[in-house]
Amino acid sequence: MGVFFKQLRAGVNFAAGDAVAKQMANYAYVIGDTATGKALIVDPAYAPGELLEITQNEGFEPQGIILTHFHADHAGGTLYADSHPPIPGIKELLEIAAVDIHVQNAEAEWLEKTTGVGKDSLRLHDSGDQIELGNTKITLIRTPGHTPGSQCILLENAILTGDTLFLRGCGRSDLPGADPGDLYDSLRMLATKLPADIKVYAGHDYDKDPCQSLSSLLQSNPVLWDMPKETWVRKFGG
Repeated sequence: MGVFFKQLRAGVNFAAGDAVAKQMANYAYVIGDTATGKALIVDPAYAPGELLEITQNEGFEPQGIILTHFHADHAGGTLYADSHPPIPGIKELLEIAAVDIHVQNAEAEWLEKTTGVGKDSLRLHDSGDQIELGNTKITLIRTPGHTPGSQCILLENAILTGDTLFLRGCGRSDLPGADPGDLYDSLRMLATKLPADIKVYAGHDYDKDPCQSLSSLLQSNPVLWDMPKETWVRKFGG
């Protein structure tokens, strides 16, 4: 109660004219506290100005940004030595709004390299830290594997998993900074520590449903099945 929640599809709900945004099928999210009119935006890549405007049109004032991880399709910038033009993201957002950017400590160095945004502009967190948004408390859970400081965003009855967990499969673990063993550990933690009825919202629109319950994913998504780490890495690492 008192929480506003909006799921936005890149290339459709924002950045509609951006072919890369449409192809990548990212989700951004707005989490608002109705009592205070404050909001947080999750993963504002491609069209950060549009996402700010959407948030304000819903009646909320952006208080900060949460990044699930540093990759350019979530945070903006470039991915390592990528020759493609940089994707607009947090760097451009900071030019129009002075807001906090919440990331895990382990992600800061990678984020600096790919976006050019320095640590002085970041709010660095450890796993389990909470952000207070009016009466709404948001818990940040570090889930390394896809990147060193990937994090999931836990609300009372929903979790935003970024690229750690999709409704089908999970994020890659063969990119720089990734580790398949860490990703296995993160997924086992999510599978065993979260309530079965919690709703899972991923970082990409790779499925016909906007979200699913964890209990459903435990049945349908094999990356969550209980198996030895060596077996999981052989099957799903990469």
